[in-house]
Amino acid sequence: MQAFLDAGFTTVLCAICPDEALELRRRIDAGTVKGPRLFLGSIIPLAQPAAAAGRGGAGRGGDPARFDTSRPPLRPTEPAGAIPAADTIKAVESVATKGYDYIKTVITVTPRGPETDTLKLIVSEGKKRKLPTITHAVSVIDPLAAIDAHPDVLVHTPHIGRLEEDADAVKKIASAGIPMTSTLAVFIPHFDADNTPLFRDAMPFPWNTISSAGQGPVNARLLWEAGISYGYGTDTSWPPKQSLADELRALSVVFSPLDLTKILGQNAGRSTLKQDRIGTIEPGKLADLVLIEGNPLEDVNALLKVAITIKGGRIVSDQRPGRSSAGRR
Repeated sequence: MQAFLDAGFTTVLCAICPDEALELRRRIDAGTVKGPRLFLGSIIPLAQPAAAAGRGGAGRGGDPARFDTSRPPLRPTEPAGAIPAADTIKAVESVATKGYDYIKTVITVTPRGPETDTLKLIVSEGKKRKLPTITHAVSVIDPLAAIDAHPDVLVHTPHIGRLEEDADAVKKIASAGIPMTSTLAVFIPHFDADNTPLFRDAMPFPWNTISSAGQGPVNARLLWEAGISYGYGTDTSWPPKQSLADELRALSVVFSPLDLTKILGQNAGRSTLKQDRIGTIEPGKLADLVLIEGNPLEDVNALLKVAITIKGGRIVSDQRPGRSSAGRR
């Protein structure tokens, strides 16, 4: 948790959390553990697991992004089994009772499958309990299906499919008015000290996924031009500062430093749906500030040079020479 503060993160949204994260949030809120403000989500499935198409996709272990069934040739060609509505409603109630802030769903639509209808039910039941729905949708066909159910946030820029070839899809996704979170760095190599290209699971990079490293930024820029609210996010297991560095590298392909200040600030706030509290500096919002060495409008990597992190008006990280990282005053 201190590593997040040292990297300049005062707030973290974790969309797929074990129940133990609820206790960690309680301890942070109580002041017994120092860390960023935590917003937590719990996952609810949209369908029974569908059999992957192709050869060797289903049942493989390891990082699921290596064998993503959203990506051909593994994308299912048969409908997934439906989950009874009563079970879905019970799952929503469980997420609410435990005290999560969001519902997380993952949509990979199957032919004549139940995914969109189940998502509609989750969104509706979630709203009754003031639980927003975050939906993972990574192939162009998936956000197009998801927005018919009106979830509150889309996560993971669609990186499978060419939006430059489908102006109608760009317009439909952007005009839905649903904020999107970036997470572009998953499919760019992370280089270790020995210059070894690694995936987010710290294993050798799967070069068969590299097309997403180009298509994700292209699709992001097209959606940005069409008016979507696009906010910073990461989906890797590296320490916070390294994840930030990788995401900045991916975002910088198509976004200017000025764009990035909006993506990391007010748009990130909107992607948490807490824009009334965070994301900009103005009266009535939480007193969170990050002081850095350098001008990010001249060099975006200045964002990696955090000197002081202030959360709720208190210094929680002071990395100036001779100061404690914990920021004690």
